[in-house]
Amino acid sequence: MNVPSSQVDLGAAEIARIRSEYQRRRLEIPPGLYSWDRPVNQFFHCQTYRACLEALVREGVFPLDGKSIADIGCGAGTWLVEFVQWGAHPRELCGIDLDESRVKQARERLVGADLCAGDARQLPWRDSLFDLITQFTLFTSILDRSVKKNIAAEMLRVLKPGGIILWYDFRYNNPRNPNVRGIEAAEIRSLFPGCSVKLRRVTLAPPVARAVVPVSWILALAVEKLPFLRTHYLGIIRKPAG
Repeated sequence: MNVPSSQVDLGAAEIARIRSEYQRRRLEIPPGLYSWDRPVNQFFHCQTYRACLEALVREGVFPLDGKSIADIGCGAGTWLVEFVQWGAHPRELCGIDLDESRVKQARERLVGADLCAGDARQLPWRDSLFDLITQFTLFTSILDRSVKKNIAAEMLRVLKPGGIILWYDFRYNNPRNPNVRGIEAAEIRSLFPGCSVKLRRVTLAPPVARAVVPVSWILALAVEKLPFLRTHYLGIIRKPAG
């Protein structure tokens, strides 16, 4: 994809900002905040896991046997590992992330997968390669509109006709973190013009979950049924077949 020079300069500044933000998080986030021994993290992952499986089953994409898959913003490979459990073979898995240290972790966990550190504005794969592309809380880390559009266009470029993008990201701004920005339905649709976009509200608001889950998982499940307390969108974005 050829990006105009003016956009390259603006985009490069945004990518540098995101890299800097990743470094800040590594230094400032308390160790263990997102570890698996915390019940609230187990709750978030299990509920997201269930919602993703339900969506893939409805779309006829599950199980993942024989599917070629790319995770954009793959981090340490958490979701790619899940995809192996859902039937995918590591050699059919690809991923990209800005954070080289996390990509290194992912490579250790997923021998045979095609994982690279780099800028998702220029994905290193050929056109129409993947059956399924995923992104988990990547786009809300991007503040520059042109960078979002470039990455979305690249995702569509490497997606097969009729293939789907599994989207999971939050809807609202975080008043405590100006380095992220929520994405509402209209913006999601504008990023993927011409595509079918199905969105479902999921995920109990993190401040509520942190208070309720340690007391009662069952109560958290009940509270999560209130739509106004769900802070994320789970989306199925289908590229036109022809």
